[in-house]
Amino acid sequence: MQKLLINGKKELSGKISISGSKNATLPILAATILSDQVKLKNIPLVKDIFTMVELLKFIGLKVNVLKKKNIIIIQNLDKNIKTLAPYRLVKTMRAGVLVLGSLLTKYKKAKISLPGGCAIGTRPVNLHLFALKKLGAKIKIKNGYIIAEAKNGLKGANITFPSISVGATENAILAAFSANGKTVLRNCAIEPEIKDLIKFLNLLGGKIKTQGRKFEIYGCTKVKKNISHEVIFDRIELGTYMIAAALVGKKITFNKINSRVIQNEINILKKMGVKLKSHKSSIEILKSDNIKKINISTKPYPNFPTDLQAQLMVLMTRAHGTSKIKESIFENRFMHVPELKRMGANIEIKNKTAIIKGPSKLSGAEVMATDLRASVSLVLAGLVAENRTIINRIYHLDRGYEFLEKKLKNCKARIKRI
Repeated sequence: MQKLLINGKKELSGKISISGSKNATLPILAATILSDQVKLKNIPLVKDIFTMVELLKFIGLKVNVLKKKNIIIIQNLDKNIKTLAPYRLVKTMRAGVLVLGSLLTKYKKAKISLPGGCAIGTRPVNLHLFALKKLGAKIKIKNGYIIAEAKNGLKGANITFPSISVGATENAILAAFSANGKTVLRNCAIEPEIKDLIKFLNLLGGKIKTQGRKFEIYGCTKVKKNISHEVIFDRIELGTYMIAAALVGKKITFNKINSRVIQNEINILKKMGVKLKSHKSSIEILKSDNIKKINISTKPYPNFPTDLQAQLMVLMTRAHGTSKIKESIFENRFMHVPELKRMGANIEIKNKTAIIKGPSKLSGAEVMATDLRASVSLVLAGLVAENRTIINRIYHLDRGYEFLEKKLKNCKARIKRI
């Protein structure tokens, strides 16, 4: 089992290039089932992407990964297609359920294992199924599988989501892509990753219009052949490293980004006393000694993302006074708290709110990663802590962070994998 060793209290400086977005790439990979040939650029080489590639190969697509160029070329020759996503390929990654919408609209049937992924909450697929039923799919759940069919094809519908869900919005868009007629989706998630999926589908010949949380989708009758798309940057990776820079940075510059996409996060860091300069396609973070307390709540985009909650909590341990962070997306997303407390953090959980009293002096300890974002919060804690931190179960990290040690080492961090 691999571990990370971090010797903290080392000031970081340098440049970090931000990788392509994992959360944008996964639904776009699911969407390639609808196409003939696609070239995807700026792909992050992380575990979840390779799992999705294995799933597409299992379904019957021809996939070529050019690792040195971060490019994936995918062909759907419509030969020997299996409309199945087995448990072994979906159990570690929730995004596997996104092939449901694509398979249903193209092949009129699908059998998909109920998904797994991180241990951060139940995250049920009921909203996905709610939307697909409205589009005319017959659905039953049997032996841990979703069995769906639409013998006469899916038909456009008016759908209002009872609550905002990223995955359900994506699955509904994929299912409606070539459904017969017009689909109107209301109360949609509007994350930049969803906008990137829509951009890709419109390149493919789709006709999808967005206005706030309302999407209009006109069933595509002719799919374009041989398209190319460059995936957007990973805003969660950027936010993670920005927080690392705020913790132990002297001067760190981030390139290959669009600062407008993370304006809310920039504003929050500024409120906390982080010194930063924001440009259109780069951000610079300078040494920030006077971190201030703040109260925030995680909410759907454009508000503060749940995927940065654990990382921001580490910064809150440096703040003067009491900070609060309310988790309103997932019910089980404070699993990093006991590990941070082992390192000396003063954190108390009441209902869905973490109360962080600072500043705390963190010291290195042996800790255990429980999910993707929790594990990276322990890396951040290790960077700022005195002495050595050992992080176990780092396979969670590899699901979503490309070249993490290399990027930090380039900025003079003392970090290694054993």
